Amino acid sequence: MAIKLGDYKTQVHNDWCPGCGDFGIVNAIQMSLTEMQIPRHKAAIFSGIGCSGKTSHFINVYGIHTLHGRVLTFAQGAKIANPEMTIIAAGGDGDGLGIGAGHFVAAGRRNVNMTYIIFDNAVYGLTKGQASPTLKLGEQTKSLPNPNPNYNVNPIALAISSGFTFVARSYSYDVRQLKDLITAAIKHQGLSFIDVLQPCPTYNDLYTRDWFAGIDQVNEETKKPTPRIYNLAETDYDPVVHYSTNDELNEKLSQALVKSLEWGDKIPTGIFYKNELITPYTKRITDKIPNYLENPAAKQKISKNGKPTTDISKLLDSLRV
Repeated sequence: MAIKLGDYKTQVHNDWCPGCGDFGIVNAIQMSLTEMQIPRHKAAIFSGIGCSGKTSHFINVYGIHTLHGRVLTFAQGAKIANPEMTIIAAGGDGDGLGIGAGHFVAAGRRNVNMTYIIFDNAVYGLTKGQASPTLKLGEQTKSLPNPNPNYNVNPIALAISSGFTFVARSYSYDVRQLKDLITAAIKHQGLSFIDVLQPCPTYNDLYTRDWFAGIDQVNEETKKPTPRIYNLAETDYDPVVHYSTNDELNEKLSQALVKSLEWGDKIPTGIFYKNELITPYTKRITDKIPNYLENPAAKQKISKNGKPTTDISKLLDSLRV
């Protein structure tokens, strides 16, 4: 029997602020899971701390609400222990690029086959609107007493330079594009990252829905707003690394980094970089442990009749002082 969209929805009350971009992201995840017909017992959502941390409560698959900044460590561990699972990690820009920045960089080196989605609104929404790592230097939202004194992190550039093999950006009000990108990210053989721009209607009065729609940029000829958001897929931009040559790799990396710097009047969305020629982490493990995929940690018996099957007495003896 086909799995319906409603099957991926829970009955948990959603208390996000009206107009929050988080709603669109959750809808897109549910739509992607439905499109791919991923069984609910074969998928898990890991979330961090912040408004986005509630995501795991609203999607009817396995849900794990983790610690601040540690969502990638939990999610990678689950995927390595049970490679059959579809793993999605969800977290805010503060959660993933502030306290979790070290784990973000380390994850890129491993290239575990999973998807990480950052809800990027440039503020710490759950703790009353402090500047997050993606707020630009000198910008001042209505929740800040003074302009932001720190330079911002570029999530796309950081992901590319850290080794993520699928790097994309979307906009929370373009749910269908986001759904397509999530589907592409899940299908990707390697570590996928999607930076989702989203308005915070409560604390961020700079990056509003009207600002992204270009209400302040009226075309003199058409007398219509010029949207800031545009889709790379509608241009001649090619993000895919087709051959394992240094020249092509450097070219694709360079063009992605240049595109990641576009901000202001025009903001690109879509896939910036995709490389399936880099060996996924599961393959690296299999090269050392040939039966890893047939007998991963999740399938190993750790007890029998209530008693542990592993004797760690020698390990304990070595630790005795």
